[in-house]
Amino acid sequence: MPLPLLLFDCDGTLVDSEPLLAEEMAAGLNSVGLPFAATDYLGEFRGARFRRIVAELQQRYGEVDPAQLDRMEASMRANLATRLGQELTTIPGAQEALDTLSAYPSAVVSNGPESKIHTALEATGLSRYFGKRFFSGYTANCWKPEPCLHLHAASIMGYSAHDCIAIDDALVGVRAALQAGMTVIHLNRFPDAETTPENAIMISNMYQLPAVVERLTREYWQTPVPQHSMGGG
Repeated sequence: MPLPLLLFDCDGTLVDSEPLLAEEMAAGLNSVGLPFAATDYLGEFRGARFRRIVAELQQRYGEVDPAQLDRMEASMRANLATRLGQELTTIPGAQEALDTLSAYPSAVVSNGPESKIHTALEATGLSRYFGKRFFSGYTANCWKPEPCLHLHAASIMGYSAHDCIAIDDALVGVRAALQAGMTVIHLNRFPDAETTPENAIMISNMYQLPAVVERLTREYWQTPVPQHSMGGG
């Protein structure tokens, strides 16, 4: 039986981009009068689509001119791209996990724009594991926590949802993949502050990932077919 498809989140799962993202978001949002600290992203909004964060802040603090928001977002993303190219590192254990699991089909599924995913993978050398197999919410026009981004990626890759294992550090991604009907591994790097949802499997670091994936593969994808259920005789 073929191996399951591994669908990796990008920010916070493969690459340690979230501190950089949080800092640039805070600078941009504060520049247009929307109070926001880097810790707000890492706490309340981790993994959320940027425009959803903006909408929530506008509800709290008042509307901002749309043209001003567009200019701020373009500037923020340009600054972030520069920093990602210069400062980005992988999540500890991510590269080792990808090496060990290299026989598995895999792709990246992210709420971020394609250009950001590409920059992150190129800057850290992880693009060699994925090539162009990455799927953006902006391209699919569907974002986590909705399940359709995961389902879109699985469909393009030629897999059904129940033959996918999704790996994500953010609750929005974990919930999206669970709703899509996938097996889900939650990289919970903040277990004191975050509870892994029911039906997801928790790991606390990426070094643990290969053993969990290999165990799941043996249990669900390589179970021997009982003799009495086979044809013939």
